[in-house]
Amino acid sequence: MGLLKGLIMLPLAPVRGVEWISQVVLDTAAKELYDPAALRARLAALNRAYDEGRIDTEQFEREEGRLLDLLTGPAGPTGPTESAGPAASAGPHPTLHSPGGIH
Repeated sequence: MGLLKGLIMLPLAPVRGVEWISQVVLDTAAKELYDPAALRARLAALNRAYDEGRIDTEQFEREEGRLLDLLTGPAGPTGPTESAGPAASAGPHPTLHSPGGIH
């Protein structure tokens, strides 16, 4: 019976592969988004940009609030847990900004 099921399910193998790759990419992105070290580095870059006058006070406060919310959000300062990961949060994911992307 296992051989027959394997032959019948064989056409679905590419779909399973894409699903697995998508899950790995999603997990990696969530890990990077909620990584406290990465959030602190982005916060430091934001502070540098503000100190250098590259961004105004309104933009600084908005981005700082977003980063602090990610750092100290419902998952706590250590990041999301498996049961309460980013998929468990309500609403859309915030946009990702790299430290070099602050203008």
